[in-house]
Amino acid sequence: MIASLAKVEEKGSGKSPYLAARDEWNERYRDLIAAARNWRLLAVTSSVVALVAVLGLIVIGAKPKVIPYIVAVDNLGKVVSQGTAVQASVADDRLKRAALWSWVQDWRMVSSDAAVEKKAIERVYAQIGNGTPAAIRISDAYRDGSPLKLAQTETISVNVRALYASSKDSYEVEWTETTFDLKGEQIGTQNYKGVITISIHPPEDEGLARVNPLGIYVTNVSWSKVL
Repeated sequence: MIASLAKVEEKGSGKSPYLAARDEWNERYRDLIAAARNWRLLAVTSSVVALVAVLGLIVIGAKPKVIPYIVAVDNLGKVVSQGTAVQASVADDRLKRAALWSWVQDWRMVSSDAAVEKKAIERVYAQIGNGTPAAIRISDAYRDGSPLKLAQTETISVNVRALYASSKDSYEVEWTETTFDLKGEQIGTQNYKGVITISIHPPEDEGLARVNPLGIYVTNVSWSKVL
């Protein structure tokens, strides 16, 4: 009897196997609760990030899709390179003068190379406002003295001597034309002066940006010989 009591006391002094099992179960259950809480937190965070990203795309998509271009000029003010830029900038007076400098040369030149001449004519019209007095005057000038016909007997090189702003939208220009025969011998020179009026319309698509990156359009032009 005494021995049996001793065994009971010996067993009673230790932890009940039922209590131990319950503690182990509670420990595992706490791990599951913590894991579930972490997964819920991660899911909420991911949803917030995705929502912010979608709103960002909507805002970006709502902005005007203007392709900005930048134009580099040399120390003489002539355009030497152009291409897309991170930000668009309004053309300053130096860039306007450089564009008009090239425009006058393309307009008045006569090249013996038909392909070169046609490209020059295309560039001239790319910088003329549709339906403007300039469009009428330049078309009449080409009709009266087609560069492609003149190139059958002579060529003309153009040297723009001066080009400066006379008002916000008008520029005065002076140039010299040197005429050569088909053998390359000089046969004459003639000085000219003119007034060019422009307007600015930044390009809104890549096609326009490539042919007229600054968005400078000649709206009126007049010229005369200097005697």
